[in-house]
Amino acid sequence: MAYANEYGSGINLKALMIPTQAATVYAAQENSLYLNGSMIPIVEVGEGSSSAQIAVMGTVPVQTVVNNAGSQTQEIEIDFAAVLPTNTPTTIMLDLLAARSVIRDLGGVDFNNFGRILGSAIADSVDSRVSANLGALTVVAPAGGAVTLLDDLYNAIGTIRDAGETGPLNCVVSAAKYGDFMKVIGNAGFAGSETQNAAMRSGFLGMIAGVPCFVSAAFNAANTGLTTPDFAVFSQDAVRMATQGGVKVEFERRAAAVGTDIVASIAFGSAVIDATRGVTVGTA
Repeated sequence: MAYANEYGSGINLKALMIPTQAATVYAAQENSLYLNGSMIPIVEVGEGSSSAQIAVMGTVPVQTVVNNAGSQTQEIEIDFAAVLPTNTPTTIMLDLLAARSVIRDLGGVDFNNFGRILGSAIADSVDSRVSANLGALTVVAPAGGAVTLLDDLYNAIGTIRDAGETGPLNCVVSAAKYGDFMKVIGNAGFAGSETQNAAMRSGFLGMIAGVPCFVSAAFNAANTGLTTPDFAVFSQDAVRMATQGGVKVEFERRAAAVGTDIVASIAFGSAVIDATRGVTVGTA
């Protein structure tokens, strides 16, 4: 970081750093569905490496050990079979995502606004990449019509459970289908329920069939590769993210611009780990 001529301009770089860094990191975390790691786990990649390998382990059967009749002592001459689980690793490559802006020496600027803008840009880039992964899960065509949205959701949950996933699930709804979900939740079938109350108060879809539902503008046709994506339901083992050091912010005086460069960046990557642990409802 350079501080040359900091007092010859309208901006003190040292005073700029802390509030802008804080605003950038806060905006990135708050505006992204995924960067906090609660919905999709994050793997930290050590310095010197640009990739992470995620193991996808197979299963092993449970066997009944043969016992001697009467004595209930295991047959020492018969070992039960050892089964080596399959291991299919998935490699996540990191990319450098960066956003850049310039604060001119005009004075009267709110540094928090620059942090908010840069942080939001990082969040949108991360969510767009994860949305592309969600579009690569098990794709199921919708039944059609707003009234069938909940049926599609229930069927998607059942498909994932039938594949053997027993852990918690999350649902991401496209902004285009948000209104249809709200219309269904607002009907008499949900009257007086906490799901309806929460949705009407804050617009958050809440818990439906035990699955927290969120709305994402990044879950759209351009990012998912689907013609009309409706929603995606998935477990934490369906997709993984990888980062190195989180969101970073750097500053440098640039005389040619008569201002200060601000660069926000993150080393980030994501990939589908197990497509059977997620279902995306939409038209391909």
